[in-house]
Amino acid sequence: MQARDIAVTVPTVWTSDPVAKAMRLMVVERLPGLIVVDAQQRPLTVLPGTQVLRLAIPGSYQSDSTLARTIDEVHADLFWQESGSYTVGDCLPERPAKPATVAPDATLLEISTVMADKHSPLIAVVDRSHTLLGAITLERLLASLAIAGPGE
Repeated sequence: MQARDIAVTVPTVWTSDPVAKAMRLMVVERLPGLIVVDAQQRPLTVLPGTQVLRLAIPGSYQSDSTLARTIDEVHADLFWQESGSYTVGDCLPERPAKPATVAPDATLLEISTVMADKHSPLIAVVDRSHTLLGAITLERLLASLAIAGPGE
């Protein structure tokens, strides 16, 4: 099997999208992460779900997690809504990590290697011009490996 055989279409986000929208998109689409693309649909970075969550955490709590204990439960449950005016781009590092990508003809082993190396549960499948063709989730990869392997 190759990447083109197991890739699926996933919604993407732009750097100008609000962080709250990115989080909702992940939840609604049940995605393990998000692909941030440019205007030409080329992946800029792939954000695992934990990094998307990090986008919503106010900076003061990221630098000192003990501050989180000072917030009452009601407000602590709503912290992510305070990210309202921040965009995905505002929260990315100056130089985001290179996106986790594979070519459409990548094998299951190649996909597995990139996914493991990048610590990413989501891999972008791109063509020669680096335009997004689809994505492979960890769940889809593992299912494909189980199908391709010998039965017990």
